[in-house]
Amino acid sequence: MSAVGTDYSPKPGAAPVGRMLLAQTAFETRMLLRNGEQLLLTVVIPTVLLVLFSAVDIVAVEGPGKRVDFLAPGLLALAVMSTAFTGQAIATGFERRYGVLKRLGASPLPRWALLTAKTGCVLVTEALQVALLSVIALALGWSPQGNPLAVAALLVLGTAAFSGLGLLMAGTLKAEATLAGANLVFILLLLAGGVIVPLSKFPSAVRSVLELLPISALSDGLRSVLQHGAGVPWSDLGILAGWAVLGLAAAARFFRWE
Repeated sequence: MSAVGTDYSPKPGAAPVGRMLLAQTAFETRMLLRNGEQLLLTVVIPTVLLVLFSAVDIVAVEGPGKRVDFLAPGLLALAVMSTAFTGQAIATGFERRYGVLKRLGASPLPRWALLTAKTGCVLVTEALQVALLSVIALALGWSPQGNPLAVAALLVLGTAAFSGLGLLMAGTLKAEATLAGANLVFILLLLAGGVIVPLSKFPSAVRSVLELLPISALSDGLRSVLQHGAGVPWSDLGILAGWAVLGLAAAARFFRWE
């Protein structure tokens, strides 16, 4: 058989950016799902809190309906924060410390594509979180209302805001400081961000400051739509957009790869 016209010479070169981006996103997602500590933070804790506080009268909640109607939107916001901020900050901080980011930055994968892949991993994880928490909340008697598009806008802007802050922390602090700081922020915002304890329980002077936090805007916006059936919560979306712009701009400016 003749091999005339057949060229078997190697053709080295990088794969198309789109294929590299998908492969890196899948890799980042698999690594997160295999990490027991990350699963505890992103899945187990919000689920346990939802079931526990829905069943036990530990804190007073606001609004009509069942306790789960108040708690579910706040814990959806907590799930976004745990993945986009806390989990991403800790994982990226240690990748930076061990030189993983430096090596990936020298690969054919563009640096913007690496950060985009991390964002894609966050979105995939959040989709799983939202689905799981929604199923559990519905089983507990949750009766969501409102416009799904408004909910989607809140979740996307909340993800952008927390991602920017998480990458900023991971790209500027040492890994150990990022680990401690991210977990501390998670606990503080869980307690003072309107997730479980209504902001109305705080003094008015403190409440006016807490309402400007991204977790407060996200939980309040989701609660306005899903619990009260309100329209588009423009003020909450504005707060989240402001945090997103500031966080992502600061991360792009100050992020250090090594």
